[in-house]
Amino acid sequence: MSDFKVGIIGAGVVGLTTALELKNQIRNAEVTIIADKFHRDTTSYVAAGLFRPGTSFRGPTEEVTYEWIRNAYNYWTDIKRTPEAHKAGVKELSGYIFSSTHISITKNNYLEKILPVYRTATEGELKLCPGTWKYGSFYSTILTECDLFLPWVTRKIKELDGKFISQKVDSFSDKIMDFDVIVNCTGMGAKYLCNDNLLVPLRGQVWKVEAPWIKHFFYVDYDTYIIPGFEGVTLGGCRQYDSYNLEVDKYDGLAIKERCESLLPELKNARVIGQRVGLRPHRSVVRVEKEIVMSKGKRQKIVHNYGHGGYGVMVSPGTAIHAVKLIKELWMGHSKL
Repeated sequence: MSDFKVGIIGAGVVGLTTALELKNQIRNAEVTIIADKFHRDTTSYVAAGLFRPGTSFRGPTEEVTYEWIRNAYNYWTDIKRTPEAHKAGVKELSGYIFSSTHISITKNNYLEKILPVYRTATEGELKLCPGTWKYGSFYSTILTECDLFLPWVTRKIKELDGKFISQKVDSFSDKIMDFDVIVNCTGMGAKYLCNDNLLVPLRGQVWKVEAPWIKHFFYVDYDTYIIPGFEGVTLGGCRQYDSYNLEVDKYDGLAIKERCESLLPELKNARVIGQRVGLRPHRSVVRVEKEIVMSKGKRQKIVHNYGHGGYGVMVSPGTAIHAVKLIKELWMGHSKL
């Protein structure tokens, strides 16, 4: 395959994993990442990053959805087994999901097929946290902390001669779009870039606290979770549909803290690091597909990779692998549009 230029719009976890996967598969590709937000300004930075794609996560088919999830888990597991795992912010983490409502909340048909350990919680484990927990599961999975992973993957891309440009992209006809293939990884930005009304924000807010004694994650009803990471513990959360509020809300913060401290009372002694807010780019079906648009009389080849909702960190390597396959099809002229 001859040299060719690929522009990737977006520098969150989806854009960066796609860029690295492309450079790893096609070393002579000239890859440029264009974004107006990097690292701490991205939605990825807010995410806790525990690998637990929800049963509502959807690709175009059940088969493709499972393939994305399986490939993503294998990707994170491969990093976890390397000496660079700590630098990359990737590690194994075990924990529990409890429910007082219904057993289905504690089950996950994707994870039960993929994870090495996924079992029913014992009666004793259901009593680990205050509450009337009737159902529960214990499992071992992967944590990816983007505060570490985003700088790590950025370095990897630069080592492979990937380029970065700080610039806001408002349309595919911008002069900067002089590429053989464009990859759209803009998250919520795709709502305007593509006029995609299926894309809506799911607002999330979390606390970061210091609580090194917590070694397991805990999930319970109503979106309450406690996830120990490399640099603090994440307390969450909320999922506010169609909210564009990026400010910390004191009432959401108080509610989250109260729920988490009720679950693990020792959190009352944790030192607060701060709060973070992000808008998850939710789409009923995650969009990973190719498109050709006319721009200034030229056929512009585009691959879209966005709409992961709250599962971007988890599944980004899986959709990146799929996106790279589509990039190669477009470049080699095998598009079936």
